Amino acid sequence: MTDPAEVDIALVGGGGAASLVLAALGPGPRVAVVDPVHKRGQDRTWAFWGSPGTFLDPLLSASWDAVDVVTASSRRTLDLQPLRYAMLRSAPLYELANKNTAAVRVTAPAHTLRDDGDHVLVGAPDGTPLVRASWVLDSRPRPPARPGRTNWLQHFRGWWLESDKPVFEPGRAVLMDFRTPQPARGVSFGYVLPVSDRFALVEYTEFSPAVLTGDEYDTALRGYAAILGLDLTSLRVREVEDGVIPMTDGVFEARPSPRVVRIGTAGGATRPSTGFTFTAMARQAAQIAREVAAGRPPVPDAPYPPRHRWMDAVQLRALDRGLVDGVGFFERLFDRNPATRVLRFLDGTTSWAEDLALMSSSPLLPMTRAAAGDAWARIH
Repeated sequence: MTDPAEVDIALVGGGGAASLVLAALGPGPRVAVVDPVHKRGQDRTWAFWGSPGTFLDPLLSASWDAVDVVTASSRRTLDLQPLRYAMLRSAPLYELANKNTAAVRVTAPAHTLRDDGDHVLVGAPDGTPLVRASWVLDSRPRPPARPGRTNWLQHFRGWWLESDKPVFEPGRAVLMDFRTPQPARGVSFGYVLPVSDRFALVEYTEFSPAVLTGDEYDTALRGYAAILGLDLTSLRVREVEDGVIPMTDGVFEARPSPRVVRIGTAGGATRPSTGFTFTAMARQAAQIAREVAAGRPPVPDAPYPPRHRWMDAVQLRALDRGLVDGVGFFERLFDRNPATRVLRFLDGTTSWAEDLALMSSSPLLPMTRAAAGDAWARIH
């Protein structure tokens, strides 16, 4: 039996969260990635908002200074400056992660993480020691340590559509289009992210308690294409992307032992009220890189402040119990607040004053009932 590799940091799981950490770290620390799959190529697309000027800028496929929010009765164009909405495809991120750090790649599943307070031994399912690390950053999916009172999902299917002639507007992205048929329990919307006038990601998304079948997603996408006026007989579906992301007020355990730190969704990076995750993952990665460069432990701050987690729990409860109409809730949120305030709230970076303004713009009586119900559930 060979001795396990000795490293400073072991990344258990090699997806988006780990790749962001690798890309942010660059050369320097001894790093191992433990995952049965070595991530390469194109397997997903991330869309997110934030400020320009990060290490991700050269990797972006497209970005927009303004986006549209569409309902049956209106189309709002939201000015995002000084923020921007951006699209990152996985292939360039994986390439940068592979290039920037000469990481040891252990293509095996991790099973045990034995933390003795000084090091962590990562073991395979058969007990074979794989890596011995000073710190482990674990991004493997797992349920919350405390089950949620409300448990929904952000689930979606997207088609990358290609045309031989111009059919898309590359300078115009659609963030949320609520003209899709609404589920009996939940919220649905489409969105359009054009890379060029002939190539775009068109996606159908739901916030609801349960996923659909493949045929149901395809039917929803065909319906949304018809709403957009797209003739699918003249378009080619070049790629298909699916995803399911938890929306829950359950609590994820970010630090299960002294030298094991969870990142990504496992570390609470997913926003409970929407399922949006990428910006918090990127923020975690950037902070981890700064801490390592300063000789400190690679431990990021909590992705969102406690008051935001409470606000998310109340919003989820209001939607789940039918106290508010989902489309009307989001329409009102964007109608009564600057777009940058809403987006920064979803990223967890708004101030107390801005949070109060956001709360005052929501339906008062239903949200008060949801808050009271949440408080009652917490003490029983």
